[in-house]
Amino acid sequence: MKFSTRALGRLKTGQMNKTEEAYAAHLELRRIAGEVAWYKFEAFKLRLADNTFLTVDFAVMLTDGTLEMHEVKGFWTDDARVKIKVAADLYPFRFIAAQVLPKKEGGGWKVEEF
Repeated sequence: MKFSTRALGRLKTGQMNKTEEAYAAHLELRRIAGEVAWYKFEAFKLRLADNTFLTVDFAVMLTDGTLEMHEVKGFWTDDARVKIKVAADLYPFRFIAAQVLPKKEGGGWKVEEF
């Protein structure tokens, strides 16, 4: 039996998938360029409700001191989109969603702010 899509399972806490690794490389280039002062993978776990949390992919501090929460997705599920919207309403951070663009569309990142 052949499956076209399969659940890959979750990686261990603190371990990046390939999309997150690519985004970390993007953030490192921004750090070298002087736009980003600091970033850390899975630095914050935000409580959204009882037994509901969002572990943000990257906490990012810009050189002006602004702290942003960056969520990186290959694709969005409804659950993930709801969680980031709720987090943006509850917490005083700028929430950024970065979705990888296919190479046939030029690659890079589609960025959305919440």
